[in-house]
Amino acid sequence: MSLVRFSNHLPSMFDRFFEGDLFDWSNHNFSMTNTTLPSVNIKENTGEFKVEVAAPGFDKDDFKLELNHDVLTISSEKQIENEAKENEHYSKREFSYQSFTRSFTLPDSADSERIDASYDKGILHVSIPKREDAKPKPSRMIEIK
Repeated sequence: MSLVRFSNHLPSMFDRFFEGDLFDWSNHNFSMTNTTLPSVNIKENTGEFKVEVAAPGFDKDDFKLELNHDVLTISSEKQIENEAKENEHYSKREFSYQSFTRSFTLPDSADSERIDASYDKGILHVSIPKREDAKPKPSRMIEIK
């Protein structure tokens, strides 16, 4: 899935996402550990793009955000191991290992130098501001001479 630049007829970013792989739940939407990839919401307003990643149970330190050649990659690895105490015997013990990677191609209008992220109540929020010259200009009246 990618954030894409749109043409002059200005279809909304929302409409463009239906054309991509957002709703394609084939094998590439599962991690290598057969766990489902976290759901993603992508919003756009006049000043920025917002990416929301649903990842409850994680900590902000579990995430890694990397920008490489206008591709934003969000990944995480989380492993929970219960330490065995002396004289304990398990008849069943389940380990928890979760990992995922999601990548998004940023549009030309994105200001990649000012990307910001926060994690709150199970949601990773990534804010991708638009470049000033890419923001829409308000309409104005032109005087006829």
